[in-house]
Parts: sequence; C-alpha cells; structure tokens
Amino acid sequence: MDMIFNIKENILVAELFGELDHHAAGKVREDTDSAMETYGCRDLVFDFTRVTFMDSSGIGVILGRYRKLSAAGGRVAITGCSLTVRNILNMAGVFSLVDYFDTRDEAVNYLNRKEVS
Repeated sequence: MDMIFNIKENILVAELFGELDHHAAGKVREDTDSAMETYGCRDLVFDFTRVTFMDSSGIGVILGRYRKLSAAGGRVAITGCSLTVRNILNMAGVFSLVDYFDTRDEAVNYLNRKEVS
C-alpha cells in the first residue's frame, strides 16, 4: 500500500493506493498518525479513490483514527470509495460515525467549516 499526504486548508488528506489489508494496516496507521503530528492537523480525509481492496483491518484503521481525533476535537471524513469498499464500510457502521463525500473537495470544504455553538 502506498500513501500520499497533502495538506489542504490545514486538513490532512491521506490518499491511499492499493490494498488496505492486515499487511498494510499498521503502516497506514503509523504513517497517518505521524503526518497528523508533524503537520499539526486536527482533521483528516481518507481518500479511497485508488483503494482496490479493504478488509476489517482497514475498518480498524479508520475507527482508530476517528477515536483518536475525536478525543482531540478533530474530525475524519472519507471520500472516493468504490461501491464494494463503500458497502463494506456501510455494513460495518462506519458511516454512522464518519461522514462520506463523493469528492475530496467536498470533504475538505465540510471539515473546514467551523461548528456553530
């Protein structure tokens, strides 16, 4: 699994390439956490446009980042899933916690908006 990180409006965008399975999950987790810390981002977008396969380890990566960032006041969004990956995440209940957007720009724009109290 390859990853490219971009910062867009102080939001870390993690673009993943390949298979997010138990072999890749640890590296994705570590690299994402490291990039969040290095760049001081509090919000995260996972771009799954080029993910060809995902198993339960990928769900664990997403939910782990969600728990970690939520505790620090941050948010996570997902974009660009294939129908298969989207169905897996939906069945696992991920979308009850993490918002899904069709495009990266939609996700960034949503996370960039400040919450009104």
